[in-house]
Amino acid sequence: MAHRIFLSHNHSDKPIVDPVAIRLRAIFGEKQIFYDSWSIKPGDGIIDQMNKGLKAPEFVFFFVSAASLKSGMVKLEWQNALYAASKGKTHIIPVRVDGTPMPPVLMQTLYIDMHTIGLEAAIAQIVSVAQGNASFTPQHDGFSNLTYSISNSPDGAIDVIIRASHLMEPNPNFLLLVGNPETEVEWLAPGSPGFYGGFNSDIKLNDGSIHNGINMRPMNAALTPAYPVRLQLKPKGAAKINFHSVMYQVSETEWNAIPRSAK
Repeated sequence: MAHRIFLSHNHSDKPIVDPVAIRLRAIFGEKQIFYDSWSIKPGDGIIDQMNKGLKAPEFVFFFVSAASLKSGMVKLEWQNALYAASKGKTHIIPVRVDGTPMPPVLMQTLYIDMHTIGLEAAIAQIVSVAQGNASFTPQHDGFSNLTYSISNSPDGAIDVIIRASHLMEPNPNFLLLVGNPETEVEWLAPGSPGFYGGFNSDIKLNDGSIHNGINMRPMNAALTPAYPVRLQLKPKGAAKINFHSVMYQVSETEWNAIPRSAK
């Protein structure tokens, strides 16, 4: 039996691929999905089963990561899928799961950028593609992997807690926007051995508003769903912290606003 959907991935990416496979199984049925966790039984020949799974599936979702690009088995899978696609039999859809650059040969097709939009939004897109919905509109439009919350201390300090909901943020660099001059505020990164950055005056946002900003890039490990980043603003003397928002660096010259958590 030919499988309709083939999930090509490296074993180290299973924490990301498992939720996708389970969602697809619930919608299309297990027999329609080739996923090694249930399609290859003990005693089966791995290569033989892979070849059966790749017998002209309608969709091949290739989960692109540093690990999968180094895997000879995964490389064989997506090269075979590209050949089938060239014959008009298969649609290959890359799914980028980390910050690894997309191979040039796969840049010729649209891909799903899970690394940027997050797990849930990517699953919604994968399901939509597999259902043949060409006019897909993201169900999580505006999704942000990062959110922040604040708490106020009796001494006037403000704790800013930044969390990742789904994916690791490997190079977290933040800008805390305030209305205070540098003489009225000090900044700390509790729980971090230190941070890079400093005070920046008169930052103009896209909406035309102008704020001062405190750039903070903690030296500790990458931000993950299990380990949020904690930053703190403390007033100097009788000043009151005039906190505005938090921004996150997404490229060399671009910063995005982080939404405040509703919780």
